Amino acid sequence: MLGLLLTIIIAIIIGIIGSAIAPGGMPGGILGAMIAGLVGAWIGHALLGKWGPVIADMAIVPAIIGAAIFVFLLSLISRGLRSAT
Repeated sequence: MLGLLLTIIIAIIIGIIGSAIAPGGMPGGILGAMIAGLVGAWIGHALLGKWGPVIADMAIVPAIIGAAIFVFLLSLISRGLRSAT
């Protein structure tokens, strides 16, 4: 249970940092930051592997880069949908 709580807290922090790096920002507040952090950790691990400091079984540097990529792609999709309507 403590491991899950630590994972969620680290995912929120990673999502907030990734959202601050990427243009557009992540909507949804804390929940959006958590989703960006979890998806970012997955994307970062898939693209960059597991290097750098690891907390809660997440490599921090690739996770932040992955979260920034996720937020950037999400903002592009959001802008595209808004301009199409």
